[in-house]
Amino acid sequence: MFQNKITELFHIQYPIIQAGMVWASGWKLASAVSNAGGLGIIGAGSMNPALLKEHIQKCKAATSLPFAVNLPLLYHNIDQQVQTIIEEKVPIVFTSAGNPNTWTTKFKQAGITVVHVVSSSKFALKAQQAGCDAVVAEGFEAGGHNGREETTTMVLIPLVAAAVDIPVIAAGGIATGRQMLAAFALGAEAVQMGSRFVACTEASSHVRFKDKVINAIEGDTQLSMKILTPVRLLKNDFSDRIEAAENRCVSREELAVLLGKGRARRGMFEGDIEEGELEIGQVSALLNDIPSAATIISTVWNEFLAEKNRIAHL
Repeated sequence: MFQNKITELFHIQYPIIQAGMVWASGWKLASAVSNAGGLGIIGAGSMNPALLKEHIQKCKAATSLPFAVNLPLLYHNIDQQVQTIIEEKVPIVFTSAGNPNTWTTKFKQAGITVVHVVSSSKFALKAQQAGCDAVVAEGFEAGGHNGREETTTMVLIPLVAAAVDIPVIAAGGIATGRQMLAAFALGAEAVQMGSRFVACTEASSHVRFKDKVINAIEGDTQLSMKILTPVRLLKNDFSDRIEAAENRCVSREELAVLLGKGRARRGMFEGDIEEGELEIGQVSALLNDIPSAATIISTVWNEFLAEKNRIAHL
């Protein structure tokens, strides 16, 4: 049986983690991943506290294995979400998009394992100093909201692994066992995959969005809205207007008006593939099917082992 710092920290079978994506990762996906031996994560970014509580309770009913909640720290009702997580005794929390110093101590006092998502070695050190148990080092290839550093996964993972003593989870541009092995060679002890799990049967993302993801080719994603919050999107009519506005050097205020409200829900959850915000990573170009979460876990793990064996014989 495979064991390393991450499998022991989370009490999971495989060092494969499903990212907590908005509008895609509810209790069905999280429980399916955990039941398959990975770590499933409920994405709280698209949930109010009452809905988050419902998903946590349904996840508990669907799996007896560990799962986590991903909590972006930039929302106005964050204190209510934190309280919900503590009251529901969620075992693991992945925090992102904010300062880990704000809530890590409170989570740790409640006996919760805390992981923070970072985009640089500087922020990885801050997460370690805040008391986090591990970090997710997410490269520039990743979908959704990205760091401003634009450091790719191939460069970021060894930088973070050299900077901190806590375990490093690689994210950004990973969807296969071969990529997982490469991440391990760079110093990671687990991988976190978002795009691969967006296009699976248990994901709550709309089927039209899933179909667009698996039909994407190289160059079909781009990083947009850097003057607001950088986000990687699939190209569509909406992203074309954003690009045109950025080329005109519009103000933050004008760009915010163009973005509007509920744009990600409209695209990823409701299936408006032309006017919605379609957050996905560059690795979508490698995806061509919509399997179950369990199939993804077994396929990635078996390929990881096969490639590990092949490399050992070089």
